Amino acid sequence: MRFEYPFNERVRAWMRLEYLLDRLVFFSAPGDPRMHQVAVSTLFDVLDVTERTDVKGGVLQDLERQRVTLSALQDHPGVDAKALKLVIDEIDQTHASMSSQGRTGQALRENDWLTSLRGRLAVPGGGTQVDMPSFHAWQCRDEARRCQDLQQWIAPLMPLHQGIGLVMRLLRSAGEREDVVAVNGAYQKMLGGKSYQLLRVWLDPEWGVFPEMSANKYMVWVRFSEQDGEIKPQPANKDVPFRYSLCSL
Repeated sequence: MRFEYPFNERVRAWMRLEYLLDRLVFFSAPGDPRMHQVAVSTLFDVLDVTERTDVKGGVLQDLERQRVTLSALQDHPGVDAKALKLVIDEIDQTHASMSSQGRTGQALRENDWLTSLRGRLAVPGGGTQVDMPSFHAWQCRDEARRCQDLQQWIAPLMPLHQGIGLVMRLLRSAGEREDVVAVNGAYQKMLGGKSYQLLRVWLDPEWGVFPEMSANKYMVWVRFSEQDGEIKPQPANKDVPFRYSLCSL
């Protein structure tokens, strides 16, 4: 299993959007109308998140920062110039694709039917035929027509999906993995003021535990707990081997 912990709110926001956009793409695939209802609800979740902050601007800043950093490495000895160029080209293409878009999801916000549906789906059971017969009629359309509508709605969000995916991929690859043991279920590491952006933890599911993590520029703290589905999580008082990585761009 892999768990991740962001050091700051910016990375936390990217991780939430990455999760929502991956979920949106998955449930927009051909399938049962109930899957497509999840896709529509997730679409509205993405719109909620992107309304609060300038997500597009933040991702573009991160991409530009990485392009400048990587470009400075082109003449360094020992650098794979071909691989580096491929990454820089991918950053440039993603940056251009995002820059050509207007405000994230603006066309969806201007869709009157989606706007009315958005309010209804926020109410428990509000998507039933009793409250929203037009949505029920849409769900009764053939699968190909529903998928066509969904792909049309999510298309404006795909440049953002690609941009966040690229930023997170670069961040996750910018760390070295280390194998350690959490003695009596707890592990601490002093960082001495060095700044990181993401903590990643891997462990074998056979141990039956999960990590609760906190981190800042001074220390990383990982505490493993157990949970059996009936009582709240309890500390795991046993030695737990795991692997971790500290990532920073």
